Amino acid sequence: MKIAIISQNPKLYSTFRIKAACLKRGHKVRILNPYLFSIIVEQENLKLLYKDKPLETYDAVIPRIGASITFFGTAVVRQFEQMGVFTLNTALAITTSRDKLRTIQMLGKHNIGIPVSAFAKQRSAIKPAIDAVGGAPVVIKLLQGTQGIGVILADTDKVAEAIIETFQSTKQNVLIQKFIKESKGRDIRAFVVGEKVVAAMRRKAVQKDEFRSNVHRGGECEPIKLDQRFESAAVRAAHIMGLYVAGVDLLESKSGPKILEVNSSPGLEAIEQTTKVDVADAMVRFLEEQSNFPEIELRERLTMDKGYGIAEIQISKRSGMKSKTIDAAGFRDKDIVIMTIKRERLTISNPRAGRELMEGDVLLCFGKLDSMRAVIEQNRPKKTKKKAK
Repeated sequence: MKIAIISQNPKLYSTFRIKAACLKRGHKVRILNPYLFSIIVEQENLKLLYKDKPLETYDAVIPRIGASITFFGTAVVRQFEQMGVFTLNTALAITTSRDKLRTIQMLGKHNIGIPVSAFAKQRSAIKPAIDAVGGAPVVIKLLQGTQGIGVILADTDKVAEAIIETFQSTKQNVLIQKFIKESKGRDIRAFVVGEKVVAAMRRKAVQKDEFRSNVHRGGECEPIKLDQRFESAAVRAAHIMGLYVAGVDLLESKSGPKILEVNSSPGLEAIEQTTKVDVADAMVRFLEEQSNFPEIELRERLTMDKGYGIAEIQISKRSGMKSKTIDAAGFRDKDIVIMTIKRERLTISNPRAGRELMEGDVLLCFGKLDSMRAVIEQNRPKKTKKKAK
């Protein structure tokens, strides 16, 4: 295979290790700086230039998009996707996971542990928001912060209000979260690849008064074997965010795992050196499996429940579901849940059962893979036979 790694710095440990894993597996690989691309879009003709020259063809892309280059980096990844190249994480999933508020909102729709969280914009709403998460002590997070930067523990309601007001005065948005006392100064980083956690470590703060466990804040790491609850939570969180590869941060609370964050470009250095697991190799092996799938509408994102995944189903002209409501079309009976309907420029989220389906609708569904394959086949447009001359 011919693989492109999208990264600003080829000397970074993670980038270097992924390249080495690709070469070890017999692939051709090149590291490409996202800022050296030009994106060309014209009707039915999408192209990428690299250093002002036409880009050679690639079979797959491994994005390593840092937070500082999210906008342009994901635009390049999106162009690859539109050109039919498989990307290990999609542009949409990367962008979505970068937003801490959006992440917690998406996770909150599911039966998965998260710290109680609040977001408020008006000054008058700050105190009620603090009360909503159980009062001080509370954790205050900048929505755009990384590596533990912009994360503060406020011991009293008054201190919390003052910190939030200060951030808001500088046009910074913050998330307010319940402080999980029993996990102070430690968390778990689970590295998810596909349908499993390939490596996990517990991070601990060195200083007694430090509640952040990030390695970049001087935290120590130890390898651990996750129990089923924590592994299941980590994999589900990654898949809810639409990520094939993710670093999932969890807290160990009295009531079980709590998801803190889902990282779309997790670093490999600490996890590999702590666990002695070849995470880069696991990523490349998974890439091989996924990119070798036939080009069909169904792109399986496997879950812990084998046989379930995500698919796009398009309502064709000949579909028996056209002009029927979702309920009448029998999706529920087929164990399929419609998450969104894309209708021209409109996206309908969480459509009600009485919503009528129209020709051309693209349904993003979660459900039984066998059932979705059958529905896809029923809705596939008929191929017109060429008349013999």
